Amino acid sequence: MNAVLTVARTVLGALPSPVPRRQRRLAGRAARVDTIPYALPVSSEDSAVLMAAFPISLAAARDALPGEELHPVSLGLGKGVLVVTVVDYRATDIGRYIEYSLAIACTHGPRPAPPLLPMALQRTLRTGQFVVDLPVSTEVSVKGGKGIWGMPKHQARLDFVENDRTVSAQYDDLDGRLGAYVEIERPSPTALPLRMAAANYCAWRGMLWRSTVYVDAVGDVAVGPGARARLVLGDAPGVAPLRALGIGRRPLFTAYLPSAHGVLDDHDESWFLTAPTLAAADAATAAGRFGEPLEAVVGLGRGEQWPPPPDRSRPGVESDAPVGSTRHEGAGTP
Repeated sequence: MNAVLTVARTVLGALPSPVPRRQRRLAGRAARVDTIPYALPVSSEDSAVLMAAFPISLAAARDALPGEELHPVSLGLGKGVLVVTVVDYRATDIGRYIEYSLAIACTHGPRPAPPLLPMALQRTLRTGQFVVDLPVSTEVSVKGGKGIWGMPKHQARLDFVENDRTVSAQYDDLDGRLGAYVEIERPSPTALPLRMAAANYCAWRGMLWRSTVYVDAVGDVAVGPGARARLVLGDAPGVAPLRALGIGRRPLFTAYLPSAHGVLDDHDESWFLTAPTLAAADAATAAGRFGEPLEAVVGLGRGEQWPPPPDRSRPGVESDAPVGSTRHEGAGTP
């Protein structure tokens, strides 16, 4: 195992930075977009990251994706992938905040990709994740993420807790309803150099938006039987689409990055979300599948104040079950 890790570290450490040359050329320049000041490139420092991926029903994932050009990544045997990523952004242009991403792994194009191939041909198949729910700690993060990059951000009560054995994060909405609780057992130390680009697909204003983040970190990763995690879904409206996904009990992988550097590309793309008829498009819009309207960002300020922390005393979170199990009932359900 030590030999395998040594080889993996050597190979991963030799990979070039995924950050495009344009982003490096922008270093030292400044911008003010929608009243928010940015030092270019748009970056974050010393961020802690928790990740866990779970198998889901491929058919249910397909039904959850908007439009006709997003397709869930297939693992074979009718399984797709739910990716939970929580980032404690400790140093950014807009202050400190937590971001809690719940997303379906997907590709973008005219037809689905064969099973597993999107992992190997990420750029060719435009592999990424469709973000179903994206609560954040601060108003300014909502304003920038949604207004500039089309992300479905909304303010919520979030935390990020690290200890010697586990890393966990909880999301309650502003009304105090549990959104999600995720906990991973810290993987055995692997110290893998991780330099990667990740694409986010989001629905907003009747369009599909694609943005890209680049991450450079050293992290600990566990795969398959060595990965242990627990996910609890609550009653908050934002997680309602996830409840039909048939989330598996055992994680596919977990990762913990104690200190990551990130760059969010200032370039993004968008396409119209389409339906067979205008009536069908109107119905999808009314159901929220095509994202919120422009009015959702009108009037937002640049506040950096966090709401109160989430309530970890309720049944269903910290002490309710051992790491390694997964539960998707509403908060407090035995």
